Amino acid sequence: MSTEVKVPDIGDFNEVPVVTVLVSVGDTIAEEDPIVELESDKATMEVPSSAAGVVKEIRVAEGDKVSEGSVILIVEGDGAGAAKEQKKEEPKAEAPKEEPKPAKQESSAAPVTDAGFSKVHASPSVRAFARRVEVDLNRVNGSGRKGRILREDVEKALKSAAPAAAGAPAQGGMGIPPIPAVDFSKFGPVEEVEMSRIKKISGPALHRSWLNIPHVTHNDEADITDLDKYRKEMDTMAKEDGYRVTLLSFVIKASVSALKQHWEFNSSIHPDGDKLIKKDFYNIGFAADTPNGLMVPVIKDADRKGLVDISKELMTLSKAAREGELKSKDMQGATFTISSLGGIGGTSFTPIVNAPEVAILGLTRSKMQPVWNGEEFVPRLMQPLSLSYDHRAVDGALAARFVVTLKTLLGDMRKLMW
Repeated sequence: MSTEVKVPDIGDFNEVPVVTVLVSVGDTIAEEDPIVELESDKATMEVPSSAAGVVKEIRVAEGDKVSEGSVILIVEGDGAGAAKEQKKEEPKAEAPKEEPKPAKQESSAAPVTDAGFSKVHASPSVRAFARRVEVDLNRVNGSGRKGRILREDVEKALKSAAPAAAGAPAQGGMGIPPIPAVDFSKFGPVEEVEMSRIKKISGPALHRSWLNIPHVTHNDEADITDLDKYRKEMDTMAKEDGYRVTLLSFVIKASVSALKQHWEFNSSIHPDGDKLIKKDFYNIGFAADTPNGLMVPVIKDADRKGLVDISKELMTLSKAAREGELKSKDMQGATFTISSLGGIGGTSFTPIVNAPEVAILGLTRSKMQPVWNGEEFVPRLMQPLSLSYDHRAVDGALAARFVVTLKTLLGDMRKLMW
């Protein structure tokens, strides 16, 4: 009996590239065995087999693009038992030892491009990194599954090539010199600690945003004295129903109102660079601190939800993020993002714009300050605001107006409820 194994539900992703085919014709596999590896802009994911048996035909190749429902391979018979027995008897093959070769031996070497990488096993992000630091992947030994080249393999190859480049300033892509490799063990004990998967995935995306977006950060403060009194009253009642009301709920509500008045902050730059894509929906992302790193769940249609609904959804999504149960759809479609460090501290910071969004709001810890009211200094609870924006879509004057609008909304509960 032949069974088609298809790509399962992978969220809203379409045309996702296949970076590694993990099985071969003739292999015996069990259900849930990984069969291919896909890489989207946000994550690398292994696709498990939905059937057990012997692989008779593979319908995809590395580099192909697939979507939900695409046929990956044909499995014949029920080989679940055989697969388990095979796994039990055969020890896991060791990854090939790293023997990095120099990335560039001569200054006359041909430019490093994707054209020369056609036969290597590496993800798009690793290929992009190799191009940027000018490492020829054909000269790199991969330490990943089935010889796949990982980012650390490229970094090792770059380090091994450093002596050959002595006397000449090495440069990475775009003329940016790479950070020199340093053997810290010469100065004291060291330990290599593996980065979490989330950091490995988000790091290149943040780097891409920082390099491509002209960031500007506008800092200000909002008087939330009255708002915080009301928040505490709501939070006391909310505890009885099993949820909490935090300042973030109010900031999300105020941000939506400010975005409606200044639509440019709810837009994206068109791929041709000559237009802005104006969005008539308001999905607010928020940075959630988890044991494995920062994740950004999204409150969908925040303009249609009240403070109670937003507070409950914040709690649900934050809990799912901490427990590693967020779905890909929970992190898609944001039009504006808020990053809050209020529970930790700080006075201001420069949050990195989450492209293709054009702005992000940073919050740090509020504090009581003496504020002049025209007659005397009075204690007021002040909330620092750090708005980073893409200067191609937003200029300084518009950013200042947006923050003034936000301050006004947070400072007057009546206007926030309009």
